[in-house]
Amino acid sequence: MSRIGILPINIPSGVSVTVKENVVTVKGPKGELHQEINPDITVEVSEGTIKVKRPSDEKKYKALHGLYRSLINNMVVGVSQGYRKQLELVGVGYRAQNNGQVLELSLGYSHPIHIQLPKEIKVEAKTDRKSNPLITLESADKQLLGQVCAKLRSLRKPEPYKGKGIRFVGEQIRRKAGKSAKV
Repeated sequence: MSRIGILPINIPSGVSVTVKENVVTVKGPKGELHQEINPDITVEVSEGTIKVKRPSDEKKYKALHGLYRSLINNMVVGVSQGYRKQLELVGVGYRAQNNGQVLELSLGYSHPIHIQLPKEIKVEAKTDRKSNPLITLESADKQLLGQVCAKLRSLRKPEPYKGKGIRFVGEQIRRKAGKSAKV
């Protein structure tokens, strides 16, 4: 059996889950999410729990069993608690500002970079004296949040020599020694 797939998902108060045909819909205080699932996988909602079941022990069904259980669990956690990620800009002159859903970044290029973020994501850019600028992103959709963070990070990846770039808060960058002088 799939160790993840067999675990039941507890539904917190204030969250409602409906299954119609092949679509699971989860509504909660932070929003509403939908997930289309394989027609062979069954999702049962009863007495405050969700159970995902598969038709047989074939390899593809085992893989889908754990996958859909994790996706549904992420949706339930997202609409009840939400997800939050923080990015840190490390480098001289690196800045971030937000005007609504538009994020303006100065990353050492000859021009500022403007990024239009999806409406499902709340963004806050904060710059304090004597500290690196922080970008805080919040959303109910874990997948969308991770994708946007990866896109932002790809604009200026942390480099291994000085550590400059966009990184997650708490991320450790493997540093390399520079050129050594000849003696």
